[in-house]
Amino acid sequence: MAMLEKKMIAAGGSGEVDSGYAWWRLVLTLILGTVACVGNWSVVVLLPTLQIEFDTVRGGASLPYTCTMLGFAFGGVVMGRLADRVGIVVPVLIGAFLLCIGYSMAALTTNIWQFAACSVIIGLGSAAGFAPLISDLSLWFAKHRALAVAFAASGSYLSGAVWPLVIEHFVTSHGWRYTHVGIGIFAPLVMVPIGLMLRRRLQTGTFAQAEAATEAARNQLGLSPNVLQAVLVVAGFACCMAMSMPQVHIVAYCGDLGYGVAVGTQIIALMLGLGVVSRLASGVIADRIGAGPMLILGSSMQAVALLLYLFFNSKSSLYVISGLFGLFQGGIVPMYAVIIRKYLPPREAGVRISLVLMATVLGMACGGLAAGYIFDATGSYRLAFLHGFLWNCVNLALVSWLILWPRLRRRQQAMAT
Repeated sequence: MAMLEKKMIAAGGSGEVDSGYAWWRLVLTLILGTVACVGNWSVVVLLPTLQIEFDTVRGGASLPYTCTMLGFAFGGVVMGRLADRVGIVVPVLIGAFLLCIGYSMAALTTNIWQFAACSVIIGLGSAAGFAPLISDLSLWFAKHRALAVAFAASGSYLSGAVWPLVIEHFVTSHGWRYTHVGIGIFAPLVMVPIGLMLRRRLQTGTFAQAEAATEAARNQLGLSPNVLQAVLVVAGFACCMAMSMPQVHIVAYCGDLGYGVAVGTQIIALMLGLGVVSRLASGVIADRIGAGPMLILGSSMQAVALLLYLFFNSKSSLYVISGLFGLFQGGIVPMYAVIIRKYLPPREAGVRISLVLMATVLGMACGGLAAGYIFDATGSYRLAFLHGFLWNCVNLALVSWLILWPRLRRRQQAMAT
């Protein structure tokens, strides 16, 4: 492993910002995120199974997903802070251990509450594959930072494109308990060696240059770090309250419509596969037009897709709309990280990016749970889609203000002089 790392650095040059080594690191980060984020999607595939297995209502069956997201959210902040202090290796190793324990224990559960408790552990483990990796990789790129962050964030969606199909196959052939044991063994076998390859850290001088650039950009923005952080936290929560409805409940929704769990699994795989395309494309576009305009564009298109779910529910239309939803919303979350890296101190990147991403995950958790209870109360997902659309409007208003505020401020200053 050490020999491979030396070859990577030799092939990539100095091993600093925008170097060949940085691109090698990007590839490893994508693989690591794809494996680690299994926890976000395994429970989505199992939702109908858990409802039957543990004899609960749809809202109760949604509880493990919410617990997974809570662990994922708070684990991201803790591991982001660790990454700031000691580098990315320690969070990755901790995450691998927690995934092993969480999945192994979940396989032994006998009620929904025990399974939900294990889901918290799984979420904590999966957290190592998202926010800490995004913050770490953002430090290694300047010219193509948006694309790099999009790559790091794509691990979560690539995980969603691959794992549901794998899990559905093994659940059908071997049962969900054996499948969980298998995931608990597989995840650390991949995560530990890749994590150890990421030991190299940036030099101190690189941080000093980045600090000066972010301070100049923040002065131009005209917002204090804490105000900017607060706006992004609320905006992130709102966008993922909206995003959660299709992502969390599409498998169950397809089952209710009579299309079957297998169709729902294919649809979510399509949605998240196209979400990867969206994230990478958004990174390329954001490097040209800026993360702010890209954020507004993504939020607007997500709102359109949510409205389409209200009016169409045939099997073919669900494939089309879900594909569009994946293409429209995939680039939203990475843009928060790019904005933070542009305006806030790089030495605090891990914890600040993690705080905003924690808000997005909490939005997914609360939105998924709310949609389950809306279904139980109304017998339909129609109001759940409308609920998501309204939260999307909140997000769009906030991000539009954030991007337009500096322009209005400069115009007012020009008029005053």
